[in-house]
Amino acid sequence: MCEYCGCQSLASIDELTREHDEVVRLISHLRPAHRDGDVDRMAQVAREIATVLGPHTQVEEHGLFPAMAGGFPEQIAALEAEHRRIEAVLVEAADGGTPPDPPWPDRLLEAMAMLRDHILKEQDGVFPAALANLSTEEWEAVEAERLKAGGALSRPTA
Repeated sequence: MCEYCGCQSLASIDELTREHDEVVRLISHLRPAHRDGDVDRMAQVAREIATVLGPHTQVEEHGLFPAMAGGFPEQIAALEAEHRRIEAVLVEAADGGTPPDPPWPDRLLEAMAMLRDHILKEQDGVFPAALANLSTEEWEAVEAERLKAGGALSRPTA
């Protein structure tokens, strides 16, 4: 998505950005499934999105966000609240089945619209701000959190 500030030159931000790109790609499968009334497919895509977001969110909330919270407390709190709202909809499909709640497909589309906006806030706001404000030690803490969290995507080879 964004390449203007150079933040993707950091492995931590590059990986978070690649996960965002994968989530956006997955989200693109939801509207056709919704249009076709294929709630099973929507649930499958929701689980795929959750698989990518699990480690991604851990890195943000236990690595990047704590380092940013001192300078941007309201913004970080808002992003964490959005994580909770998005997760609440995705978890309904987590058991491998199709959520029985008839409004769930519409709630999923709404949550994914929020997620797309959320991604833009991170890529256009948080990531460039982190590049400008975090110390080497804070970046090392973010990378340590990534090592703990793992990731759903393979890392590119150099």
